[in-house]
Amino acid sequence: MQTKTTDYFLNTAQGKEADAIIRSCVHCGFCTATCPTYQLLGDELDSPRGRIYLMKQMLEGHSVSRKTQVHLDRCLSCRSCETTCPSGVQYGRLIDIGRELIDQQVTRSFFIRLQRYVLRKILPYPKRFSCLLKPAQYFKPLLPTSIKQKIPHKQNNTSWPAQTKLRKMLVLQGCVQSVTTPNTNSATANILNKLGIDLITAKEAGCCGAVSQHLSAKHEALDFMRNNIDAWWPFIEQGVEALVMTASGCGVMVKEYVDLLKNDPEYADKAKKVSELAKDISEILTEENLTKDHFKLSTQKIAFQNPCSLQHGQQLNGVVESLLKQYGFTLTQIDDAHLCCGSAGTYSILQKKLSQQLLDNKLATLQKHQPDLIVSANIGCQLHLQSQSNVQVKHWVELLNEHLKV
Repeated sequence: MQTKTTDYFLNTAQGKEADAIIRSCVHCGFCTATCPTYQLLGDELDSPRGRIYLMKQMLEGHSVSRKTQVHLDRCLSCRSCETTCPSGVQYGRLIDIGRELIDQQVTRSFFIRLQRYVLRKILPYPKRFSCLLKPAQYFKPLLPTSIKQKIPHKQNNTSWPAQTKLRKMLVLQGCVQSVTTPNTNSATANILNKLGIDLITAKEAGCCGAVSQHLSAKHEALDFMRNNIDAWWPFIEQGVEALVMTASGCGVMVKEYVDLLKNDPEYADKAKKVSELAKDISEILTEENLTKDHFKLSTQKIAFQNPCSLQHGQQLNGVVESLLKQYGFTLTQIDDAHLCCGSAGTYSILQKKLSQQLLDNKLATLQKHQPDLIVSANIGCQLHLQSQSNVQVKHWVELLNEHLKV
């Protein structure tokens, strides 16, 4: 696609990057066929191609408005379009740049700015989030159904196995996951322990930076990334084999540290190493000698919800499904598995109506064949699905751990 980006933007690193990405788009329209918001709204400007056109206009100096901002806000950043795109357009990176640039030109209402600020100052901080969640869980029976559904059940944290193995791997504790479903990582630690691997944590590591990154707070996101690298680096120097990701949304973010910090002279090389070590738990188990014989026979029918961050962001489509079948679990057929469930980080809070429509559609497909259990690979999707599901929802590694032979 030809561009006439202004000198003002071409003199910035972001402008140059955005211009290069837009130029790689051939405007073929394949992306519209797999875009969840375009399928719901039928508006070209709510498709990747339409949003690219809007961002192109902005870079070329055309006036932008709240309407332009709304169309960019409606994007889920699910990156289904990247999987479909024959030209390899890095749309996920482009939408982040576009949102940040338009936020510099179009002022949001006070309420929306406050809402986004509160999300950035609560969700990435486990202690702050926990202080709000615990009272909500306590008073949950007294709350209206519409609010009650949004509050996850309290999960009792199970203990980790003793660390006595020679092989070591790091795990990202995460922010929301560490508070709402701590057993995801303890289950992972137990499974890896059976394989002769100790799973260890770095106490100073925190949020991966995704919440800030996708809410146009770039510098805040970079600070989270640098903090994590500093926390992980001593363990990396000691030779940990991998940085295990049990939340696929965080996995996408950490794998992209290499690109987001490439211009930082102090952290570029370290970020590259961190991104190389970052592996989704499914990638780890694919490489290990874990077989059907390690698990007790299950007669449950399992519906696997493949998070966008896993299949589109990390391009690991079909990996978890193959592992579950290999371990003896029965999976149901899922129609339109490529479509987003509507969670998408803070999207379910900031775009409630669209998010709810996507959730209803996703649950209809997941529950179509009456599964006994729904499993996911991302905490955001897991909580979003559980808020409306008639079937229990949990992380797939918890399912493995429950059926692991002693």
